[in-house]
Amino acid sequence: MRYKVTFAVGLALGYVLGTRAGRERYEQLKKSVREFAQNPAVRNAAESAGQTGREYAGKAFAAVSDKVGDAVPDALSGRVRGLRARVGGGGAAEDDWGTSNT
Repeated sequence: MRYKVTFAVGLALGYVLGTRAGRERYEQLKKSVREFAQNPAVRNAAESAGQTGREYAGKAFAAVSDKVGDAVPDALSGRVRGLRARVGGGGAAEDDWGTSNT
C-alpha cells in the first residue's frame, strides 16, 4: 500500500511540475532527447548493447534448453532461433529500428 501512495504522490507532483513548465519547456526537452538519440556514438552503443544482449540470450537459451530438454515451448525456441540467425548471420543485418550494425 505504501508504494501505491508513493506512486500517486509522485504522479501528482510530476503533473503539477509539468504543467508549470509548460509546452515550451516540453518541446525543448523533446528536441534535446532527439538530438542525443541521433548522436552516432549513442546509436552505436545502443546497437552494440542490443547485439550483445541477443548473444547472451542465445547462450542462456542453449544452457537452459540443455537442462530442461523438450519442456521449452515451441514459441520460445522459435523466437530464440530467429535471434540467433540475426546475430550469427554475419554482415550488417537490419534490426527492427531500420539501423544497421556497422
